[in-house]
Amino acid sequence: MNNVLVTGGAGFIGSNFINYILDERDDYNIINLDKLTYAGNLENLVLSETKKNYHFIKGDIINAELVNYLFQKFDIKYVINFAAESHVDRSILGSEVFFRSNVLGTNVLLEASRKFEVEKFLQVSTDEVYGSLDSEGLFTEETPLHPNSPYSVSKASADMMALSFHHTYGLPVVITRCSNNYGSYQFPEKLIPLMIINTLNNKKLPVYGDGMNVRDWIYVVDHNRAVKAVFEKGKEGEVYNIGARTEMPNIEIVKLILRELGKSEDMIEYVKDRPGHDRRYAIDSTKIESELGWNPKFTFEDAVSQTIKWYLDNEQWWKRIISGEYQNYYQTQYGLR
Repeated sequence: MNNVLVTGGAGFIGSNFINYILDERDDYNIINLDKLTYAGNLENLVLSETKKNYHFIKGDIINAELVNYLFQKFDIKYVINFAAESHVDRSILGSEVFFRSNVLGTNVLLEASRKFEVEKFLQVSTDEVYGSLDSEGLFTEETPLHPNSPYSVSKASADMMALSFHHTYGLPVVITRCSNNYGSYQFPEKLIPLMIINTLNNKKLPVYGDGMNVRDWIYVVDHNRAVKAVFEKGKEGEVYNIGARTEMPNIEIVKLILRELGKSEDMIEYVKDRPGHDRRYAIDSTKIESELGWNPKFTFEDAVSQTIKWYLDNEQWWKRIISGEYQNYYQTQYGLR
C-alpha cells in the first residue's frame, strides 16, 4: 500500500482530489491532515470517509511534533501539500497567518519529508506567483516569479524553499502551478460560488473595478487529473504549469452565471477595486501536455453549468457554510471540540 499524506484535504481542491484519487486507485492509503479552518469542511469528504484506505487527522502542518508522529505512525512515503491559506483579499487584510501556514508549515513538511526519506513531495502552488501579465503573453515555467500580494508572496516563498530542498538535500520535489479553479465544494468567498449564491439569494453581485481583470479558469476535476499525472509521472525538481486555456474577464463570468440562472444584469454592482489587483493571468500548459500526456477534458461552459447545478442541488451545504452552522456539524458528527 502506498501511504500518501495529503495536507489540506478538507479544503476545496484537496477534498475534490481525495474523492477523485480514491475512486481511481485502491492502492493508495490516504492520510488527510487538515486544521479545519473556516474553509475546511469534512462534509466535502462523504464519498471517502467510509473507505478503509482513508484516514482523517485534525491538526496543523505547522505542528512539527504532530507531523513527525504521523510520518512515523503511517510510514509516509509520499506527500501532496494542498494546505494553504489561499484568499488574496484575506491576505491583504492580515498577512501573518498566510506566512505561518504557507511558508513555515511547508518548511515543517519538507523537514519531515527529508528526515523520513519520502519518495516524492508534491507542492501544489498557483499561477499567482508569476505576477501580472499585460494583454499578451503566457506564463511558462521559466517566467520569473513576481508575486504581488501577501498570499502570492507566501506561495512563491514555499515554492522556492521546496526547490531548495531538492537542490540541497536531493529531496524528490515536484511543483504544480495552476490557474483559477472552480467546481463543487468551493468556499463562497471565491468569485464563481459567491456569484452563484448571491444570485440565488437575490443579492447584489459585487464586481471589482471595471470587471475586466482576466483569469485563466480550470475545472477542479481537470486540475486534480493533472495533479495525479504529476504525482505519478512528474520529474523530480521540475515545475508544471496547469491551465485550461480559458481566459475570461471576471465580468463575463458574472454575466454568464446570471444568464444560466435567468437573472438580470441589474444585479451587478461595481465596487472599488482591491489593492494591487493583478490585471491578467494566463497559463501555458504545453509542458505537462507534451511530457505527461495530460489535457483538460471539460469545456468552460459545460463545467460552469455543472458547477451551478451542484450549488442548486446542494443548498443545505452552502447555507450551513454562510450561516456558520457547519461548525456544529463538525462537533456533532466528528466530536471535534
